[in-house]
Amino acid sequence: MARLILFNKPHGVLSQFTDRGTHSTRPTLTDFIDIPGIYPAGRLDRDSEGLLLLTDDGTLQSRITDPKYTMPKTYLVQVEGAPDDSQIAALCAGIELKDGMTRPAAARRIDAPILWQRDPPVRFRKTVPDSWISLTITEGRNRQVRRMTAAVGLPTLRLVRWSVGKWSVGRLQTGQWQDTEALL
Repeated sequence: MARLILFNKPHGVLSQFTDRGTHSTRPTLTDFIDIPGIYPAGRLDRDSEGLLLLTDDGTLQSRITDPKYTMPKTYLVQVEGAPDDSQIAALCAGIELKDGMTRPAAARRIDAPILWQRDPPVRFRKTVPDSWISLTITEGRNRQVRRMTAAVGLPTLRLVRWSVGKWSVGRLQTGQWQDTEALL
C-alpha cells in the first residue's frame, strides 16, 4: 500500500525538502515533515498555500501529476475585483496563455471561505474590491491559475489549493499534515 501524506503548505514554504537557491534560510518541507522516502506529488508555488500531496510511490506520484490522467485540482482564489459572468465563462472555456490554450475549467463565484490566517496577510485596499472564486483545473502548468485569472482581468491576491482528486485539505490547519494510505 502506498503511503500518502496530506500537507497544508503554508504561504512562503518551498514545495521541496531542500533549498537549492542562494536563500538557504527559506522554509522548506523539512521544517514541517520528517519522514524519509517521501516526495512531493506536484508542486505548489512558494506564494501559494494549501494541499500538497507527498508519497513514497512513483506510480501514484505519476497518477497525481501527469496531465494525461486529468486529476482535478480545486483552488480557492481571492482575486482583485468582482468577477462578472463573462470572466467566469472565459475561465470555464479555457484561456489562451503564452504557452497555449488551457483546458476548460470549472469556475464559479463563492463567498469568502473561512480559512486560517495567512502570514503575511493579503493587502487590503479600500478603493478596490476583492472577491473569491472556486477554480478547478485538470492540468498543472507553471503558475497556471494566477495566469488564468490575470488574463481575464482578475489578478490573484491569495491562492489556496483546496483539493487534488478525492483528497482535500479538510480540517488541516496551516503547517499540519496527515498520514494516510492511498487507495486510488
